[in-house]
Amino acid sequence: MARIVVKPGMETAFETGVAEAAPLFRRAKGCRAMALRRSQENPALYVLVVEGETLEDHTVQFRESEDFQTWRRLVGETFAEPPEVEHLNLVAHHFGEET
Repeated sequence: MARIVVKPGMETAFETGVAEAAPLFRRAKGCRAMALRRSQENPALYVLVVEGETLEDHTVQFRESEDFQTWRRLVGETFAEPPEVEHLNLVAHHFGEET
């Protein structure tokens, strides 16, 4: 999960960059799903959730790939601050298939 704060006025550019980067995540080793959520109270705040098979698939395989560099080129200029990243384990899933 990445908490991303976008520069004011850069929201559309960020969302476009995420959409363009979706195939990069989709083809990453172990990637199962990706979802982008936007705060209703703070429109500059987004949460990007990427589900993967292993921590290493993301922290090593993806982070050290050219696709990660492309991801950062697509969205990096829109960041107001460095993203805050947390790696989470699913404890319970109670409603539908949505993440």
